[in-house]
Amino acid sequence: MSNRYLIHTDRVSMRHVCGDDYEEITALTHDSAELHHPWIPGRDNTREAFDGFLDRIAQLTHEGLVICLRQTGAIVGGVNINNIVRGSMQSGMLGYVAYASTTGRGYMSEGLRLVMQFAFTDLGLHRLEANIQPENTASLKLVKRLGFHREGYSPGFQYINGTWQDHERWALTADTIPAPPHQATRR
Repeated sequence: MSNRYLIHTDRVSMRHVCGDDYEEITALTHDSAELHHPWIPGRDNTREAFDGFLDRIAQLTHEGLVICLRQTGAIVGGVNINNIVRGSMQSGMLGYVAYASTTGRGYMSEGLRLVMQFAFTDLGLHRLEANIQPENTASLKLVKRLGFHREGYSPGFQYINGTWQDHERWALTADTIPAPPHQATRR
């Protein structure tokens, strides 16, 4: 296993996204367009846009991570912790994406548990928030399975595909994180 991985289970590993991921992520995004529509805003998939994304996640207020199969290193999902607030808040907003070729196998559930552990331990965050469109039942089931609790409803929360979309707000705090079903190991 590569020492680039921050944490892993028997099946998946988590690491920071890097410039070398551009081609794989671009292909996965293209192949997953139907899965992602209408939940994710359209994106520019040029190298320049990807480099801009890397610049954004290099800031102290963002973390960009990928979930990979432990045995092969193939990327199965992407996770961002955005808008990290320090001080008395210690919180971040979680964004994630699964890819069509590997959905339905539990990789994202397992990977997001790693991200939660990383956020609460390594980053010292107290709270993670996920904002999800009410019709995105797969994503809602995922956060429920991970122990998030619905806190509210945000009308016109995010501009996606030409309209302001409503979202449900779900959150989890470090003191309420459920025990993982799979043992995580540090590199």
